[in-house]
Amino acid sequence: MELSLHGKKLLVTGGTRGIGRGIVLAAARAGADVLTCYRQEGEYADSLLRVLKDTDGDHHLIRADVGRIDEVDRLVAEAKHRFGRLDGIVNNAGVISHIPFAELPAEEWSRILDTNLTASYRIIQQSLPLLGAGSSVVNIGSRGAAAGIPLRAHYTAAKAAVIGLTRSLAKELGPRGIRVNVVAPGVIETEAFDAMPADRAEGLRATYARKTALARLGTVGELAGPVLFLLSDLSSYVTGETVNVDGGI
Repeated sequence: MELSLHGKKLLVTGGTRGIGRGIVLAAARAGADVLTCYRQEGEYADSLLRVLKDTDGDHHLIRADVGRIDEVDRLVAEAKHRFGRLDGIVNNAGVISHIPFAELPAEEWSRILDTNLTASYRIIQQSLPLLGAGSSVVNIGSRGAAAGIPLRAHYTAAKAAVIGLTRSLAKELGPRGIRVNVVAPGVIETEAFDAMPADRAEGLRATYARKTALARLGTVGELAGPVLFLLSDLSSYVTGETVNVDGGI
């Protein structure tokens, strides 16, 4: 059996850096046509566009802030215009902040939930006319949703709600042949580590080496693999699940 996404049309949010970038590139290299989005202009978006131009397939990079309903609707409209249908969605775009709960402003609560939760609701809902039998939705969650993380009550609440949304939609959309799952990363080493002071980055690596069964951080490629599996036909009888990709934390 071969994991192949040839001919599949995918929408991946937040695809220019980190986990999202890894998913976009892995999916494109597996044969999918990928439309992804970004919020800010810059080298991350420019470099992804260059790589996608050199990758076989029909790939598109759209500027859109999924924290805004009107931008989400425009993004889905672009997917309809470019592809005519969708075989898979990866709700990856997310934001995070670290604030004591007693000091958490209502505006920040809303910002985190709008991007990490409401965007997923709206993208899936507005994409329903584009999704047929055999299509797959993968919501990127967080291992922290089960653990609970101090200073991230808003983020943890949003990611926990993504699991509930996923389980409900798996049952509601299952009769239409649409699968919905969560991939919940542990600590994945992205380019954000490169921006840290070297001693802090090494300290984080050492900390999580002690906390995980595999004694190391995960890589973006190791997270992309399970996502591609859930997007592929190999997972045609998997729905409503949360796949923890955390090295046994």
